[in-house]
Amino acid sequence: MSASSTPGHSRLTKAHKLSIAGVATFSAAALAFSLVPADAAQAETVSAAPVAWTQVVDGAQTKAVQQHLSVQQVVADKAAQDAKAKADAAAKAKAEAAAKKDREQKAAASRSAARTPVFANNLDGWIKEALFIMKKEGIPGTYAGIHKNIMRESSGNPMAINNWDINAQNGIPSKGLLQVIYPTFKAYHVKGTKFDQYDPVANIVAACNYAADRYGSMDNVNSAY
Repeated sequence: MSASSTPGHSRLTKAHKLSIAGVATFSAAALAFSLVPADAAQAETVSAAPVAWTQVVDGAQTKAVQQHLSVQQVVADKAAQDAKAKADAAAKAKAEAAAKKDREQKAAASRSAARTPVFANNLDGWIKEALFIMKKEGIPGTYAGIHKNIMRESSGNPMAINNWDINAQNGIPSKGLLQVIYPTFKAYHVKGTKFDQYDPVANIVAACNYAADRYGSMDNVNSAY
């Protein structure tokens, strides 16, 4: 008997083989397709984890930076407040010092005014004012000694001038209450009085300063000097 006629055996035709191959191919493709979504989901899950961790780290860093900036701002604000307080205190101290100095100057001026009497504009007042200045400058002399010499030299006329003695002939006439020549007045003039030979107070003080230097005091002068 031939193989084709043997009972129990079936013969696969070419068409049958092609059908089986097609089914196998389709099954493999289906299996591959069914596996792809699972692998992709798993990959997505795996790749998503680092992203979430990065976000957490970035959030913590941002929070730390914000806290650091907040601390810096507090420190800066405190420094600005301290600087302002220091400047205000310095300005206040300066204003108080200026006010104190002003008060002291006014008080000193008031004391000086109180200590400086007002003198009459006459022979009596001129002599008394001259004595007031002479006392401060340490120049000796008395009211009586000054008055005696004034009356002899000029009779109390502050504009008196000698145009006939040797001094006048030399071009330096004696002038004023105590008849002082210009070189003597210039040499013995006392600072604080007018630089004028005819000024009664300046004339008396300069003459008394000269007399103190040469005679010890105007009180010791009893004639032309």
